[in-house]
Amino acid sequence: MSAPRLLVIIASTRPGRVGEHVGRWVIERARADGRFEVRVADLAELALPLLDEPAHPRLRDYRHDHTHRWSAEVDAADGFVIVMPEYNHSFTAPLKNALDYLVQEWDGKPAGLVSYGGLSGGTRAVTALQPVLANLGIRGVHANVEIAWVAEHIADGRFDATDRHERALEAQLTELAALLE
Repeated sequence: MSAPRLLVIIASTRPGRVGEHVGRWVIERARADGRFEVRVADLAELALPLLDEPAHPRLRDYRHDHTHRWSAEVDAADGFVIVMPEYNHSFTAPLKNALDYLVQEWDGKPAGLVSYGGLSGGTRAVTALQPVLANLGIRGVHANVEIAWVAEHIADGRFDATDRHERALEAQLTELAALLE
């Protein structure tokens, strides 16, 4: 039996973003964990235009190649880890756009959240995102990873996780693995 497919979604698209560093840490840990086949969707590379499908996404009547590719990637995933910054007490517009492109492909799948920012560590972004995930049928996990003062943890182009961050991510991966058995 093959390992469940975990899609790590990097939600920041901003030049100079720290999300790429945090995302790399999550990807390395998930791959080292060994319980998942890890895939990556970097929204900066995906570069979805603002939702441009004429039909409602629940119909899966996609007209554009970029939507077909995104649909196939999400549909093939068994679960997700979303790596996301907090912007103005919320989550990013590219993440909302990527979520809005699809409906059925998300339904019933679990997602862990790795958020980062300043003092709150992305907590407000997580709170803002939860009703959107629930509406799409995405099952949130209890073990979120919240990284306060993220810039203080970036050195030489890498995210330097604390023991607390490592334990939180391990708990999240364990919960995701249990849900995907």
